[in-house]
Amino acid sequence: MRDALRFVAHHEKLLVTFIVFTLVSTFAFNYGVALPKLADEVWGNEKYFGWVLAVTSFGSMLGALINARKVRITYRWVASMTIVLGAANLGLAWAPNVIAAFCWAIPLGFGGAAMISSANSISQQESPPDMRGRLLALTAVAFLGSTPIGGPVTGWVADAIDVHWALAYGGVIAIVSGAAMLVWILSRHPEHDVAGTTATSQA
Repeated sequence: MRDALRFVAHHEKLLVTFIVFTLVSTFAFNYGVALPKLADEVWGNEKYFGWVLAVTSFGSMLGALINARKVRITYRWVASMTIVLGAANLGLAWAPNVIAAFCWAIPLGFGGAAMISSANSISQQESPPDMRGRLLALTAVAFLGSTPIGGPVTGWVADAIDVHWALAYGGVIAIVSGAAMLVWILSRHPEHDVAGTTATSQA
């Protein structure tokens, strides 16, 4: 982990990617906390939680397949998929019924899967062979290890502020993070679009 952190700290583009990835993983993927309460209190049936997750999984499959078909994965694509994920979080948070929730669940899964797989692809392609396993470990910590932080925060937002914001606040963070990354790309590295990498390792 220390080796991976040192490597990322000296690689500007990977550092920005990992910061965005960690923020979004911590606050925008807490479906298991927010959706049960939305299903029960807003959509009228707690069983809709499972159905919405199933539709989200369908969107995730589409996102992974589209990502695997891309010849080049770019930092711009990672930022764009982060924004898609955030927008879908907002839409799902205020979906008035379960049908609308199904419609928003597809881009939610699509954006999430595409963001994760493309960020992982870039981290592998931008690193030397001896660092790839270490960066995979860092990615796992950023995505899975952040749950003990994001989960309780999401639960507190649902109980203390509003059930809609329990999902929406993560969407806001994702949109702001993706937009900031996109601005950074266009201002600092427009000539690369940025540092495009092949998707073959992720596929």
